Amino acid sequence: MDATGNDAKLALLARINAAMNAHDLAAFVACFDPDYESEQPAHPDRRFRGVAQVERNWAAMFSGLPDFRATIVASAVMAEGVWVEWRWTGTRADGSRLEMCGVCIFGVRDDRITWGRLYMQDVEVGRGIDAAVASLASPKVSES
Repeated sequence: MDATGNDAKLALLARINAAMNAHDLAAFVACFDPDYESEQPAHPDRRFRGVAQVERNWAAMFSGLPDFRATIVASAVMAEGVWVEWRWTGTRADGSRLEMCGVCIFGVRDDRITWGRLYMQDVEVGRGIDAAVASLASPKVSES
């Protein structure tokens, strides 16, 4: 892959990040292919297709989190796209904080995001590694 292709993909990532921080819904949506396919492997019921759903999702985000900020922690270019590690923060209308971090992997074609796999999760504070491992390793109790 040539440097120009890499630069274009990184520029697309910079545009989407800037649009999120400016709460510029039109600029944000313009970064996506009309047939964009989204999946969240840890949440399979959240899968969708189409830029109209992207627009609905982020209109709600910008409206519900007036101080929403996205920070790129790291990113890399792949042959078919980019991946980005993000930290998202903001304050909800009820005063509670949004703090998420994770990785998104995006397919890119013709300067637009064509597909995405999102691995964004809420930041969990106050639960150490021992409690987390115990929760993972212990059987779940079913509700009867």
